Amino acid sequence: MDTPHHRHDDLDRCRAILAQLNDYLDGELAESLCRELEYHLASCPDCRTVYDTLSRTIHIYRALRDEPLDLPPGVEARLMARITLTLQEKTHDP
Repeated sequence: MDTPHHRHDDLDRCRAILAQLNDYLDGELAESLCRELEYHLASCPDCRTVYDTLSRTIHIYRALRDEPLDLPPGVEARLMARITLTLQEKTHDP
């Protein structure tokens, strides 16, 4: 991460760690790389902040993605009509 307390080689290490973060969170990272990433996260507050934020975002998304959206009556129909109208207007614009 680009903060005053990081040296250039630290920034390269942070970039490498952050590039592997999605695979780590998805459980697709090799065990040896997991240990390396966890060690880095324990010693780098900037990368830990990125990890914590991404982890919470994924957790919230997974918790909410299967819940049905309870819209008031007619809202979905009006929304779809508006989307359709907007798309039609865009296709007819010069």
